[in-house]
Amino acid sequence: MADLFDGIVMAEQRFHGEGFQEGLAEGSHAGLAEGRRHGALHGARVGSEIGCYHGFALTWHCLLQKSTDEKNRKKIKALDSLIGMIQKFPYEDPTYDKLQEDLEKIRGKFKQHKVFVRSQDPLSVSSLGFHTLKIRGLTHQP
Repeated sequence: MADLFDGIVMAEQRFHGEGFQEGLAEGSHAGLAEGRRHGALHGARVGSEIGCYHGFALTWHCLLQKSTDEKNRKKIKALDSLIGMIQKFPYEDPTYDKLQEDLEKIRGKFKQHKVFVRSQDPLSVSSLGFHTLKIRGLTHQP
């Protein structure tokens, strides 16, 4: 009779162990798939945001290059700094420990430049050889 109960107890422990291993394997698989989806989505958002900043900086760099005004020379130098930060950003290294910190620095630098673009006189942009150009509410929502 004792062997019968031992067999039942052992079977319960065996099934519990097998169930745990199956659950662990299935949960790990589901977690990897969910992590991959989340990483792809978040990575696409960061890439889009950085791309917006890069396009902004390159466009204004080109617009201001034709000017010989000293103010615009300073703005170009500041844009060069932003472009350099963007070019050094580690897109392909998700394990980079300062990724969020560097992204925040780029965001801050972009906000600084956005202020001078809003204050840019449309007539001075026209004098660069372009028709009147106004940018209102230039923002990017990360």
